Amino acid sequence: MDDISFKKAGREDVPVIMDFIRALAEYEKLEHEITADLNTLECEMFDKRGANAIIAYCQGVPCGMALYFYNFSTFLGRRGIYLEDLFVVPAYRSRGIGTLLLRELAKTAISEGCGRLEWSCLDWNTPSIGFYKSLGAQPMDEWTVYRVTGKTLEQLARG
Repeated sequence: MDDISFKKAGREDVPVIMDFIRALAEYEKLEHEITADLNTLECEMFDKRGANAIIAYCQGVPCGMALYFYNFSTFLGRRGIYLEDLFVVPAYRSRGIGTLLLRELAKTAISEGCGRLEWSCLDWNTPSIGFYKSLGAQPMDEWTVYRVTGKTLEQLARG
């Protein structure tokens, strides 16, 4: 299949990961929310070990990534993998690369004894929702994500 290969990201891949993040933000019309830069991304991913990524290559060209981190399920008593971003460059879509990236991530989860693989998807992103459902993923409709950031996070920390 188009000579697709995968590589667990290293420090040298931070610029490629940053390019994918920018392209994803553009697709989601969220460019204004990017505050990450190369130094922060490298530090958080590789010094603090806060996240990992698998990069897909098509004939040696970076064409997609799965960026993930570990979470923990108290009910399962095991770690899980949370897929933060799945991105395939538009020119490489519809070739099965997204499916192959998720397969690589599922293999990682199983080999590391993780109890689950999960992610979030924007409600308006019907192409992705259809894709995820076609793989057997189940939406967690009864759950709502809550978030505090920026000044609200600082206020919460201060009490």
